[in-house]
Amino acid sequence: MTTIIFLGYASLGACTGILAGLLGVGGGLVIVPVLVMLFQDQGMNSTVVVHLAIGTSLATIVMTSLSSVYAHHQQEAVLWPVAYQLAPGIVVGSWLGARVVHFLPTTTLKIIFGLFELLVAAKIGFGLRPRPGHQLPGRTAMSGVGGFIGLVSGIVGIGGGVLTVPFLTWCNISIRNAVATSAACGIPIAVAGSLGFAVTGWSLTTLPPYSTGYIHWPALLGVTSTSVLTAPLGARLAHGISTTVLTRLFVLLLIFFGVRMLLSV
Repeated sequence: MTTIIFLGYASLGACTGILAGLLGVGGGLVIVPVLVMLFQDQGMNSTVVVHLAIGTSLATIVMTSLSSVYAHHQQEAVLWPVAYQLAPGIVVGSWLGARVVHFLPTTTLKIIFGLFELLVAAKIGFGLRPRPGHQLPGRTAMSGVGGFIGLVSGIVGIGGGVLTVPFLTWCNISIRNAVATSAACGIPIAVAGSLGFAVTGWSLTTLPPYSTGYIHWPALLGVTSTSVLTAPLGARLAHGISTTVLTRLFVLLLIFFGVRMLLSV
């Protein structure tokens, strides 16, 4: 059974790694609901399964983002000055997000995550994108935007791509550069957020073995063991193929996970 569980984590990592590189998402939109199901199947305490899934998701995104960013950087697509301007706010926001989650009950987190999944599915499915026509704001405003992206990402356990990419394209940055820069922004989101979840859950006695706060190490190792290998593949595919069909399938997947999360309340 232990081997089967680890293979489940590894399969999840392979899928999310490709999504991270191909669509500019950190994978949390898929990782969190799947981890919730896997944790529940293992009989983990129901009061912490969602918290544990969100914290572990952010920790996995650290390695996935590093792998994805390296591939995008080799394509010279990452706008590093933009990422640096967003980073301070992102770090603060992600850390605060972890603190907020700590005080929310499982039921509330399921509702928040389920609704967020459906909103993202609607945004992607209907092609709701802000029209380019603006310029990047000043450093202070960029930190504020980064803070908002980090806060939301920390609460739902994502790499922030669904927020960062639309903002950057709204500021007249090409989708290619926006996706690559979003992947770079996923690193401070994941690092600050996962550290926040490790600290806030540190003293809990209801967590399963092999956990540091809200980070479950077997799941983290299983997911990252494959996601770091498939993220570069997704990044390379993003520069050479149409993603229309995959995007539609991804929308259906988000709807499924969102509805399932809401029905489990």
